Amino acid sequence: MAREQLNSASYNWNGFSDRTELAAALAGRVADRLAKAIAARGTALLAVSGGTTPAKFFAALSGIPIAWDKVAVTLIDERFVPASSPRSNAGLVAANLLQNAAAAARFVPLYHEAVSIEDAARSDNAALQSLPWPLDVAVLGMGPDGHTASFFPDADDLAKLLDPSSHRIVLPVHAASAGEPRLTLSLARIVDAGFLALHIEGEDKRTAFDGATSAGPRKPIRAVLDASPRPVEVFWAP
Repeated sequence: MAREQLNSASYNWNGFSDRTELAAALAGRVADRLAKAIAARGTALLAVSGGTTPAKFFAALSGIPIAWDKVAVTLIDERFVPASSPRSNAGLVAANLLQNAAAAARFVPLYHEAVSIEDAARSDNAALQSLPWPLDVAVLGMGPDGHTASFFPDADDLAKLLDPSSHRIVLPVHAASAGEPRLTLSLARIVDAGFLALHIEGEDKRTAFDGATSAGPRKPIRAVLDASPRPVEVFWAP
């Protein structure tokens, strides 16, 4: 049972007493949406984020017995590193989500060898056209600086990344704070998801979220909230 239920025009706040409870609740919501999509059109499309936060959520979701062979899984964003790198989001997903029942899902990575991040993004953009868009579920994370996906505040061409009318699926990202060049789904594809969740944990992330949704400089997560046609479901635990 959620400890807190706070609502605003742009988001619903789902607060939990601990991270295990949050993981189970989010996994249940995501699995339900995927199952409904499969029942309606025979397939489902899920995009997930990397980092350390989603590991418990991935483990909980992986054991829920839906028709995973009809689910395509891709990434919200990815560092320009191979899956063997400890910084790879694909590696994290393989180790934590594509296990148990979810091992039957089809995984569509963003990283592949290319001369440049721009070449990789163009190739991804063409390859991902075949997925069953729009996303049925997208699960975002957020950094202390208010970035989500790879929409970093200091990214080159941030306005292009945050263009809600973009026709691109995947875009390249250069940002000093990101470490490596990155690949990210466009904001337009993310906010088109039937179920859009933001998964954050810790008091620092709650403080960052509160700051991003108050008056002041417009953080990237605020751009997502503003562009989404339906309230974003925020899942938080201390």
